[in-house]
Amino acid sequence: MLKAVNINSSKRIEFIDITDQVAKVVSKSQINSGLACLFVPHTTTGITINEGADPSVIEDMINRTITLVPVDGNYSHREGNADSHIKTSLFGPQVNVIIEDNKLVLGTWQAIYFAEFDGPRSRKLYIKIIES
Repeated sequence: MLKAVNINSSKRIEFIDITDQVAKVVSKSQINSGLACLFVPHTTTGITINEGADPSVIEDMINRTITLVPVDGNYSHREGNADSHIKTSLFGPQVNVIIEDNKLVLGTWQAIYFAEFDGPRSRKLYIKIIES
């Protein structure tokens, strides 16, 4: 089963908690055991799993990412979003999450984040559910 989900970002750099959206797709799949493969088909977005309980963790991740790869670096790519491409490569375009008992298997504090680095934009997230 493949499901496309629309994600709308509102800032240039933003981490959007998509855990509930993914959990709904898994629930509707009625798959008891398997994998949820999450993929973003964009060169300026990524996906990651990290702490979802304390918003300061995401704030720190955004701030450190901006420090590591500044918007106004000396880049050859002249479209104005070279930093976004680099940040995307650091985070990557996909994650896999185990499904058991028709639920995502995540740690107590974990959440799934869509990482926007060149927003605001309308984006896609693909979720492929694989039964095992």
